[in-house]
Amino acid sequence: MKLQHELKRPIPFASLQQEALLNLLRAGDQLDNRLSRLFREHGLTLSRFNVLRSLIVAERPLTCGEIGERMIQLVPAITSLVDHLEQNGMVQRHRSSEDRRVVHVQITKHGREVADALKDPLVELEKSLLKKLNRSELKSLIELLEKTRESLTESED
Repeated sequence: MKLQHELKRPIPFASLQQEALLNLLRAGDQLDNRLSRLFREHGLTLSRFNVLRSLIVAERPLTCGEIGERMIQLVPAITSLVDHLEQNGMVQRHRSSEDRRVVHVQITKHGREVADALKDPLVELEKSLLKKLNRSELKSLIELLEKTRESLTESED
């Protein structure tokens, strides 16, 4: 459905840029809602799952700074995400023996189990959310989103 009709907007968008941006915002909000619902069922948020995923993919303990660099969403308070995961037994912190200022975060067995329990449901949700797009369209979407992120980065300069 066209966004103009979905929003019951009686007049056209002011520009193609505005229509594209509002479509991105609307789609992003819907994706966030659906993913958040799945993570909530497992006692997580998207950001907390992202921390666990980063630790699993890295296959080693990471500092909070390293975790921050790997986050999908920019989160200002990585420490509070780690605090919550630690309180729930999903990660552990360890001080570096070489530099006591450095703290490494490591996923626990429980954290890995929680992340593993999400693996199949997440794959199914990803397929479901993008089922209208074929392989070629998915590749085109990825290319367009990469260009969009490049534009966003350049507009900050």
